[in-house]
Amino acid sequence: MNILKCRILNALAETPYTNQRNLASACDCSLGIVNRSLRDLVRDGYLTDDMALTQKAQEEFEEKAPRNAIILAAGFGMRMVPINLETPKAFLEVHGQTLIERLICQLREAGVREIHVVVGFMKEQFEYLMDEYNVNLIVNPEYDTKNNLHSLALASKHLGNSYIVPCDIWCKQNPFRRRELRSWYMVSESTKTHSQLRVNRNMELTTTPSGGNTLIGVSYILKEDAPEVCRRIREMDAQMKYDNAFWEDALYHKNQMILEARVAAAGDVVEINSYEQLRELDSGSAQLKSDTLELAASVLDVTVADITQITVLKKGMTNRSFLFTCKNRKYIMRIPGEGTDHLINRREEASVYHAICDRKICDQIVYINPENGYKITEFLEGARSCDPDNPQEVSDCMKRLRGFHALGLKVDHEFDIFQKIDFYESLWEGRPSAYRDYEKTKQRVLSLRPYIESHVTEKVLTHMDAVPDNFLFVKQENGGEEIRLIDWEYAAMQDPHVDIAMFCIYALYDRAQVEQVIDSYFVEGCPREIRIKIYCYIAACGLLWSNWCEYKRNLGVDFGEYSLRQYRYAKDYYKIVMQELEG
Repeated sequence: MNILKCRILNALAETPYTNQRNLASACDCSLGIVNRSLRDLVRDGYLTDDMALTQKAQEEFEEKAPRNAIILAAGFGMRMVPINLETPKAFLEVHGQTLIERLICQLREAGVREIHVVVGFMKEQFEYLMDEYNVNLIVNPEYDTKNNLHSLALASKHLGNSYIVPCDIWCKQNPFRRRELRSWYMVSESTKTHSQLRVNRNMELTTTPSGGNTLIGVSYILKEDAPEVCRRIREMDAQMKYDNAFWEDALYHKNQMILEARVAAAGDVVEINSYEQLRELDSGSAQLKSDTLELAASVLDVTVADITQITVLKKGMTNRSFLFTCKNRKYIMRIPGEGTDHLINRREEASVYHAICDRKICDQIVYINPENGYKITEFLEGARSCDPDNPQEVSDCMKRLRGFHALGLKVDHEFDIFQKIDFYESLWEGRPSAYRDYEKTKQRVLSLRPYIESHVTEKVLTHMDAVPDNFLFVKQENGGEEIRLIDWEYAAMQDPHVDIAMFCIYALYDRAQVEQVIDSYFVEGCPREIRIKIYCYIAACGLLWSNWCEYKRNLGVDFGEYSLRQYRYAKDYYKIVMQELEG
């Protein structure tokens, strides 16, 4: 039975037959299609001659009726910053009702009583739903490192005559029905340039370069289709390369989805991905009250309503940040990330900004709180980060870095690499390192300290995180570019040559690239003993950031290859130093 016949049969199950014209209007199809479809349905035994449902049709509806629902609610919802620092997206309120409670109520109205909710981020907040609505909670312990493909894999044993529902949608009308005859995936009739799926005339979802239908995420999977969908989900979930995959990625076969489309009218189902979308849907939502935005408004002497176009930037390794517009000017607000209070002294950071202000070294600071690290800076329009694979840009960054070091700026605190190695290790709270030969590696790195200290000639204000991402190329009115250095959280007094090592290890450079960076900084030539000292710093800083990564991993934040490569630098460059000294 094709989709049009299913649509007609569903319509007749809801409303008794009157005439073909009314039926065509209800099903949004032509009179000719209705006529042919009715004839086929009578012939196949689904309708009587007077267009009433037969026993066969009733049995078909019963066999394929919805049995349960799986609501995916495990993720951070990073794009909802600053809201979701305290509230999971599922509990955003629209017109006085949370998203997840509205979805549960709509499912129950459609007769669906068995509801499974996959939780992770702030999972405790969902516990009351078990008593209030008799739902079952499925905990995804890897919500912070894997996408919702893994969440659905955990619930896949329940899949069969099931609705799959994201927790971050608001449905104006109830999208769930007591009767379903086919598996489908819901899209909106509206189109977006970034969508890569379009509904064709056969109601198939086929790939398109741009301008496809907006994906909503709600789906219905029949029991007969569930085994294939489960197989695909489980196979992908078992492979690390799909850790960041959406569950919908399992539905693709060649150039289309294996499920047909169900099209929702624009505005009937709204996915809430940002503060702005929530404000547009319900300007009175309780979740729009944000201490973070109120602080920004106070600093800029405006109202919260004046803060618009809020866009979450990529989550950094230490912080979360979002971009916003206020009175035609753009700003970035930084929110310190998990465990930051153990890692960074915000008073010391504020003193660094005081030392470099008005020198056009960094971005323009509008506000910084030395107690909690909240910071507002002016957005540098058109700025781009250094491309570590572009030798000319790297050379320009080294020239800028050397110019900064030459200023000889001073602050009252120092960044002791070896003390920090021990400090980050102490934050593991007694847990052993994930690396089996950690103690051996650490002792080898520590043995480099005397050589380093005997070759330090001067300590000045040093960035300590002078990585390619923190060098911004900013366009000037005359058409040229200048380089600004951002993110000074770790800056302190230290040997400036540490910054060269930091640049190399963050960029994951090999030995040849390291040599090129050193030569770019020392245009007049680098003395051999200084070059060896930089190798020492690469080893020491590799262990430093490896220990930092291990601390963050214990908090549930994993940096993948970066952490492994840092540990590798500690080992490899110790060997390089030994070879150089022996030679």
